[in-house]
Amino acid sequence: MLPPPGTPGTDLPVRATLPALAEALASAGSAVLVAPPGTGKTTLVPLALAGTLPGRIVVAEPRRVAARAAARRMAALLGEEVGGRVGYSVRGDSRRSAATRIEVVTTGLLVRRLQADPELAGVDAVVLDECHERHLDTDLALAFCLDVRGALRPDLRLLAMSATAQAERLAALLGTDGKPAPIVEAAGVLHDVDVVWSPPTTPVDPPHGLRVDPRLLGHVAATVRRSLAEREGDVLVFLPGAGEIGTVTGQLSGLDADVLPLHGRLPGAAQDAALRSGPRRRVVLATALAESSLTVPGVRTVVDAGLARVPRADLARGLGSLVTVRASRAAVTQRAGRAGREGPGAVYRCWTSAEQDRLPAHEEPEVATADLTAFVLELACWGAPGGEGLNLLDRPPAAALQVAAQTLQALGALDGDGRVTDRGRALTAVGVHPRPARALLDGAPLVGRRRAAEVVALLSADLPMRSDDLAAVWRALRAGTDRGATARWREEVARLERAVPDAPAPRLADDTAAGLVVGLAHPERLARRRPGSTTYLMAGGTGAELAPGTSLTGAPWLAVAVADRAPGRRDARVRAAVAIDEATALEAGGALHSDRDEVSWRDGDVRSARVDRLGAVVLAERPARAADPGAVAAAVAEGLRVEGLDLLNWTPAARGLRARLAAAHAGLGEPWPAVDDDALLAAIDVSGARSRADLRRLDVVAALRALVPWQVAGQLDDVVPERVAVPTGSRIAVDYTDPDVPTLSVRVQEVFGWADAPRVAGRPLRLQLLSPARRVVATTADLAGFWITGYPAVRSELRGRYPRHPWPEDPAAAPATTRATSRARPRD
Repeated sequence: MLPPPGTPGTDLPVRATLPALAEALASAGSAVLVAPPGTGKTTLVPLALAGTLPGRIVVAEPRRVAARAAARRMAALLGEEVGGRVGYSVRGDSRRSAATRIEVVTTGLLVRRLQADPELAGVDAVVLDECHERHLDTDLALAFCLDVRGALRPDLRLLAMSATAQAERLAALLGTDGKPAPIVEAAGVLHDVDVVWSPPTTPVDPPHGLRVDPRLLGHVAATVRRSLAEREGDVLVFLPGAGEIGTVTGQLSGLDADVLPLHGRLPGAAQDAALRSGPRRRVVLATALAESSLTVPGVRTVVDAGLARVPRADLARGLGSLVTVRASRAAVTQRAGRAGREGPGAVYRCWTSAEQDRLPAHEEPEVATADLTAFVLELACWGAPGGEGLNLLDRPPAAALQVAAQTLQALGALDGDGRVTDRGRALTAVGVHPRPARALLDGAPLVGRRRAAEVVALLSADLPMRSDDLAAVWRALRAGTDRGATARWREEVARLERAVPDAPAPRLADDTAAGLVVGLAHPERLARRRPGSTTYLMAGGTGAELAPGTSLTGAPWLAVAVADRAPGRRDARVRAAVAIDEATALEAGGALHSDRDEVSWRDGDVRSARVDRLGAVVLAERPARAADPGAVAAAVAEGLRVEGLDLLNWTPAARGLRARLAAAHAGLGEPWPAVDDDALLAAIDVSGARSRADLRRLDVVAALRALVPWQVAGQLDDVVPERVAVPTGSRIAVDYTDPDVPTLSVRVQEVFGWADAPRVAGRPLRLQLLSPARRVVATTADLAGFWITGYPAVRSELRGRYPRHPWPEDPAAAPATTRATSRARPRD
């Protein structure tokens, strides 16, 4: 199917590698192709494969816009319309026929097909494009295809294509019998690209959350104007998201050039317009999808803001969102390359060369940072809970796997062993994240199929949100005020309606219906306004605040659809929500609702009450009649854990005993007990305590002695004595402040006669030797050695200063004393 050489648009660098690629696939069955953006890998390789294999070729792209663009480009090279020999299928849109030999799909759709038909009947080759981007669906599709090749279809050709040179790991994963898959590289004849360092002239705040400093966006717009004056050709501008694209578009009004946006939220016609040359110069404002997935013609200049938007999961608070980060060096290199595809070009980087060196080398894979709920459900549907037995490029973090599994079990999608249930398969079949899928299935009988589908489409279709009031956005979409967004939304609504049985619409206000569906999707984000405050507490326990001036201000309850928390902030910021009442919150969050006796450590003491709550939100509280003793004991233990051991009455005797036991454990180990904070919290018996006052009355000395095993309890005073008798007969207290080095402070004259120091806690006692004035003159744990090597110098220095005190030449044999000699009386 590949057009002959000389056909316009086909003489690209990757063409020279096609024979080597065909040989690699024929011999090994799998291969890795490394080719820079713009070298023709996405369009020429599938056409070449279709000319050598009789079956269909499936090409997987990470984004819908890239899938449609690749299919259109290949069809154009064949002189055909899309839907003939080249077609595409994305969520909600498909153009293919019985004649289709090459079908371009999204990686998410490929995962769905593999789940439905693992053998991929009629498919001879799968091409996974842009593997370097490491989206979750890409990792899943690769792992599933490898599993299929190993167990069902050894004849299936598998090609992984990447725009970066990190191919060794891919090759190792795709290889067989310990031998890596062949790597084929297309060098890419790119023209020179001049780098222009163009940092802002005034300080700019770093990005956090979704916020980008408006001063940086203003600088980007100014840099675009500068580049148009200094360079020829079209300008491609990289910005992190649709919001920033809209802002910079407004700042470029009046340009003698066409300003075109390019991002995933646009309707297909608007995306296509950005991918076609025009009669005038163009400025294309794009997100990261133009890095490698798409080729924008006519570009000779790139302006790069140096930012990217990536998913992040806040596992502790159950929040997941996109955040803005610095782009990696690999990403900005690909962006710069876009300026050199058609001729010499330039890239204007809105940062310094010093900052360039501090950029991360590569972006993190989504599996390391994103919410894994859908990912884990797909693994379970495949029969590989947690990825067990699959060849994944990176293992998912254990904590993220655990949180995802707990979420899915709460949804009824997984059983206690992590295996998928019928409910889980039904959620997967909806084709959206399990949470909104649950809202569709459970919400349709409550609000009607059509309204449930409309709200779920609003949650899952990545539409522009011009307000944080989700009900208002819903009304605007119904009214069709934004034609492009409305068209995409209606397509998704129609698809979702087909995924759920028909259900009549009960008589329910639209806002209530919206809140109920959102609450079913995210019950842990049902939020009540805190008394006397403008902030909210969500059922999951996280605080939340609204943006200033929002129409949601004052609502007693919210069903929060989207929220994120900036680093260092206590509360999350609500990005999209619906105002609801308490009855709706209770209906949506029924699984979180409880009314029972609770005993807890609160406000510094044990509290017992009958509590009516929705998760962390307390609806009502009244005194309880009687508290369960076990619950009281657990509350006391929690109080100790939270507030620490200072709740106990640490008398001097108790502190001294703890220090002695610590020294015994440090010197002799088991069976002497550890008495650090963690060990005591776990071992000390406070079962008789029912309140803070009871803890203060606890006999800590007795509790500590109870920790000592009976086998050694009788040796306590011998192993770690409180006091040690020195040769003078004095009993001097041992200092156990440092458990590793018990120390005795004693005057030199009182240890005369000791050949060596006694042993304490299994080792020689360290002696802090004092002068007659009780100043430290030496410290030693080797008294015998000190008498020989250290004492002579001490004697020489001090006997003149303290002549009334004995300073014998042989202290080990001299008698110890606490006395000084009397002054001699003068003679008459």
